[in-house]
Amino acid sequence: MSLIVEQPGARPLLQDQGRPGQAALGVSPSGAFDRGAHRQVNALLGNDENATVVEMLLGGLVVTATADHTVAVAGAIGPVTIDGRQAAHGRAVLLRRGQRLAIGQVTSGLRAYLGVAGGLTGDLELGSRSSDTLSGLGPAPLAAGDELVVGKPAAVPALPDVPALMRTGSLTLEAVLGPRDDWFTDAAVASLLSTGWGVTPDSDRVGVRLAGPALQRARDVELPSEPCVRGSVQVASDGRPIVFGPDHPVTGGYPVIAVVVDADTDLLAQARPGDVVRFVRRA
Repeated sequence: MSLIVEQPGARPLLQDQGRPGQAALGVSPSGAFDRGAHRQVNALLGNDENATVVEMLLGGLVVTATADHTVAVAGAIGPVTIDGRQAAHGRAVLLRRGQRLAIGQVTSGLRAYLGVAGGLTGDLELGSRSSDTLSGLGPAPLAAGDELVVGKPAAVPALPDVPALMRTGSLTLEAVLGPRDDWFTDAAVASLLSTGWGVTPDSDRVGVRLAGPALQRARDVELPSEPCVRGSVQVASDGRPIVFGPDHPVTGGYPVIAVVVDADTDLLAQARPGDVVRFVRRA
């Protein structure tokens, strides 16, 4: 049982819950950027919560079924069709052998997730099938002609449609200051918390780059590389912040002015270029 990729769209990747706990090997956690959407799509299909799905940017994926499958799409919202007929977003639907499923250009959010009852199978690297765009671990981005092999499905639960868990246009992220906020002027810290930062087009799974006023450092000495986590707000040499995503480096040499609380980092998965991000200090 499988799906054949006819059109891959923009850099679709296989993702599960990733490789936590491998930082000592220099390996980031990786895994689905929008973990809420990953959980939703697997819950709809009765899959294990770690089942592998397809994560895609802006849609554009077209697949054909070689057998009957139950599929679901969650995350970013856009047209979903089966043989040209509209299908539901956020609902388990039947895709029969020979039928073509198309996920069109998304209109709200950035990353959509395609799951299949039984999950996608394949080789494990360090316990995961996730594609890590920084280290190169895991499978390559999907290409036309690729075959997605599907595991044995469990019973698909009767669940209502699930809403897309996203906020677009303007995001407010809770953050904890530090560990290196004292490397910046008081004015820079105030600016971090008062500025509406624009998401730039060169953002990716490694980090979401933000445009706005340069944050002035109070110290000009070099910082030795130190550990980083998902959600670290690192300030590069140009003074602009980068919020690390799931494929982040495990160490960094630029000071981290704040860390976004873990749950809020999922919101960044759906932030499109031009969206505005604001930071609020966690009490």
